[in-house]
Amino acid sequence: MTTTEPVATTAWQDPSLPSAERVEDLLARLTLVEKLAQLGSYWDDKRGSDEVIAPMQDVFSAGRPTFDQAIAHGIGQLTRTLGTHPAPAGEGARRLATAQRAVQAASRFGIPAVAHEECLTGFTTLGATVYPAPLAWGASFDVELVERMAHAIGTDLRSVGVHQGLAPVLDVVRDYRWGRVEETVGEDPYEVAEIGSAYVRGLESAGVVATLKHFAGYSASRGGRNHAPVAAGPREVADVFLPPFEMAVREAGARSVMNSYAEIDGLPAAADRGLLTELLRDRWGFTGTVVSDYWSVPFLRSKHGLAGTVAEAGALALRAGLDVELPDTGGYGLLAPLIETGELAEADVDRAVRRVLQQKVELGLLDPRWSPDVDADGVDLDSPRNRGIARELAERSVVLLANDRGALPLAQPTTVALVGPCADDPRAFLGCYSYPVHVLPRHPHLGLGVAVPTLSDALRAELPGTAVTAYAGVPLVEPDRSGIPDAVRAARDADVVVAVVGDRAGMFGRGTSGEGSDAPDLDLPGAQGDLVEALLDTGTPVVLVVLSGRPYALGPYVGRVAAIVQAFFPGEEAAAAIAGVLGGRVNPSGHLPVQVPMTGAALPHTYLAPPLGQDGDRISAVRIAPAFPFGHGLSYTTFETGALGLDRERIPTDGRIEATVDVTNTGDRDGATVVQLYASDPVASVTRPVRQLVGFARVALAAGQTATVRFGLHADRFSFTGRDLARVVEPGRIDLAAGLSSADTPATATFTIEGTTRLTGDRRVLRTEVRVDHGTDDRDHHA
Repeated sequence: MTTTEPVATTAWQDPSLPSAERVEDLLARLTLVEKLAQLGSYWDDKRGSDEVIAPMQDVFSAGRPTFDQAIAHGIGQLTRTLGTHPAPAGEGARRLATAQRAVQAASRFGIPAVAHEECLTGFTTLGATVYPAPLAWGASFDVELVERMAHAIGTDLRSVGVHQGLAPVLDVVRDYRWGRVEETVGEDPYEVAEIGSAYVRGLESAGVVATLKHFAGYSASRGGRNHAPVAAGPREVADVFLPPFEMAVREAGARSVMNSYAEIDGLPAAADRGLLTELLRDRWGFTGTVVSDYWSVPFLRSKHGLAGTVAEAGALALRAGLDVELPDTGGYGLLAPLIETGELAEADVDRAVRRVLQQKVELGLLDPRWSPDVDADGVDLDSPRNRGIARELAERSVVLLANDRGALPLAQPTTVALVGPCADDPRAFLGCYSYPVHVLPRHPHLGLGVAVPTLSDALRAELPGTAVTAYAGVPLVEPDRSGIPDAVRAARDADVVVAVVGDRAGMFGRGTSGEGSDAPDLDLPGAQGDLVEALLDTGTPVVLVVLSGRPYALGPYVGRVAAIVQAFFPGEEAAAAIAGVLGGRVNPSGHLPVQVPMTGAALPHTYLAPPLGQDGDRISAVRIAPAFPFGHGLSYTTFETGALGLDRERIPTDGRIEATVDVTNTGDRDGATVVQLYASDPVASVTRPVRQLVGFARVALAAGQTATVRFGLHADRFSFTGRDLARVVEPGRIDLAAGLSSADTPATATFTIEGTTRLTGDRRVLRTEVRVDHGTDDRDHHA
């Protein structure tokens, strides 16, 4: 992307000068219309109303200017140049380079655009690896592997000329009915923070700008309905929704943030200066760019009623601290008249442009030798390296929920009936933001764009000599039960039934999971529950495999099926991973990042709740205890935790304590588990969760091996938002408990925080230092 010939430079082009000096030099040369162009974007997209991949895409696309009109004075960003129209990597890179040359030619100063793409489950473009969905990252509890995956995604993005990726999602699950649960890491803010920050580190280490979304509170929409208002008080916002973003900004170095579509207590995030400027920048020290979620600027007029015109909506967003309007220039392109009349200060424009230009300096886009051309014809976006990472993460994310009858691993049965609407459909492995689901349904001749083996093929390969027959039984959603008799006959003739149920991702109701595909309840979609009941009536052992983007209510099947396996959209290598677990080649090691409900109607709730948010005491006829708790996950070996030791019994409100616990593989085969540390604050000035995750470590152990896990905890790790909405560490008793799930914590200990209540301020300690000691094999972790 560079040329070798010498190029004459002005100050803004001189890489030897401080970046701030370069930015100020260029800013002073730009006209108002050129500045506004740097705050806008362009999406070359022409989908109809039945093809949208963003909310109201067809409505806003109708008034889109031509590309030449949009870039007449330059442009800030190019939207999804490779991800919109299917093309091989080389062709896509050339298309992007052509667009960049046009942008440079139209700009008086030849300023290129930042090119951004979606990358939540991998680079969202034709032929790129589809990795497991974020909920599967959470199930793996594997910080290092997620970072390695993100680095691989980042190198692929850079190889074709892309600068910014729109990931990770740091929303914390609050209602499992919400369609975008699959895009989240889970329901615990600390795990979301650690896994999300790992993704940021990986993407940024490849030179790609990571974009945190959706800032903030989006996942708590009323009724689990996409874009619904959020009912959350400032304490819940501060203690549940914000910590993942804070860690990703302060610790991981994320360079971009995307606003949430949500409105909290009547104030949309896109117009919330307290959120986008006072908190994010003034308190956390964020220096990157804030970009709008697609069309959230005009939404301030059309969906929130905060502005009478799109231009007024643009002024609201700009003043709040939103720097770049995506995916097209709408409100920001209409701001010049407001500046001329004094309704908007040009200083507000200059502030945002400085941030945009600063990022372009960091990316090398303002260097004199920068060129948009890259040689991508030989780039393999689905390389063996990528598929290896995808396979490893898929294997580590599969959760064995129950195996009461020892049905798994399968002991070379003669016949297996593979039954269910997800049994022979490779799309059932893929998340909503994967390219095969997100774009390729409009291009059926291209298939899935990558090789995605089916579970039936993988199971046949895993169990040679076993006859595997596949039957859908019922459709995914439609109430058609006509296929159940054939499935039942197959089940009666088989040694074991593997019932594969769950979701198919799709947007805005074209699937059962994904953006805009919210659920009315948590029962299995369609007639899948009837199918499972019919299979159970045959008397043949039933292994239930759930492939889904959210947890479904499995209480009706607990104790009745032979085993239950949960996988959250585990990506293109899912079939071999799941077949490996069923056959025993893979020892399952995933743990739940969300609870699995007992019933489909007792919602919403997560494990992170105060006493009144828990089941018990017969204070309600509605039971909300889960079928399987947060953090739960079984193995084909067994693990035991020893006593929880503390290096002291008392610490001051700014002190530290180390908690130590041994974990032993007490079984006869190698395996891995997740050691979890929870804290309880039994007496506080405001209600606190009954228990809350404060540290975790994924630990691999040979049969019979013991490891020691050491958790180093600063007193800040027990802080919370107090009565006056300031974050405090209060004196008092803290109960710690370690184990293998939130409901399995046999190792307990208590210590006391002493002194007077302390305000943590904005530089509090965010992370628990974790060390796993395998004797001669020591590994440092931050988890």
